[in-house]
Amino acid sequence: MQNSPVHWYITAPQHCPYVEGREMQTVLVDPAASLEDHHYGRLLAEGFRRSGQFVYRHQCPSCRACVPVRIPVDAFQPNRAQRRCLRRNADLALRIVTEPNLDEHVELLRRYLAARHPGGGMEHTTRTDYLGMLSDRNCGVLLLEFRRGPRLLAVAVTDHTPQALSAMYTFFDPDVPDRSLGTLAILHQIQEARRQGRAHLYLGYWIPDSEKMAYKTRFQPVEGRVTGTWRRLPRQ
Repeated sequence: MQNSPVHWYITAPQHCPYVEGREMQTVLVDPAASLEDHHYGRLLAEGFRRSGQFVYRHQCPSCRACVPVRIPVDAFQPNRAQRRCLRRNADLALRIVTEPNLDEHVELLRRYLAARHPGGGMEHTTRTDYLGMLSDRNCGVLLLEFRRGPRLLAVAVTDHTPQALSAMYTFFDPDVPDRSLGTLAILHQIQEARRQGRAHLYLGYWIPDSEKMAYKTRFQPVEGRVTGTWRRLPRQ
């Protein structure tokens, strides 16, 4: 980003968690800097994303496997499976909140991590850890809650900038896999971006050889930033 008001850092090479046998390096925006939301929006367009208080982009010397992806929301049309997901979850209520019940959110997050990412080191996430995830130092944060009656089933932590929304992190009840709550969250984030007049919903990184990331190209059309240029990606 030209005329940057902040410092940049790059990590030492470390084991890549995505591609076996490779090393990863990451460019970080100075964690002490507070970016204006339009600056963060520009960084999203340059392939950066946020994880808690860190704004970063993978920049590995010998690998370009991580492809930033985004959905042009006005062009998106749900496919048959996604329409079924919406119908299957028509009994859920969606609410956008700014002051969540932190204990309720953290309990659901811990259950999700224990079931979906066991041994990842985050199963004991605290209220402080979760508040770090919600840090609005660089942008505004929307929390999309999905409930069946009083029961909280899913939360989509969503960054918003003047240009776009970004799906920062979604967690959900692991006991109801048939509801496809991760897909549901993205569908509603697309709707919310469209309602706000935002051009894109960013989905973070996609790796062609990663089965776990294949779902991202099922939201068509989807764009990937390849060699510095955004272009349409085929469904994998």
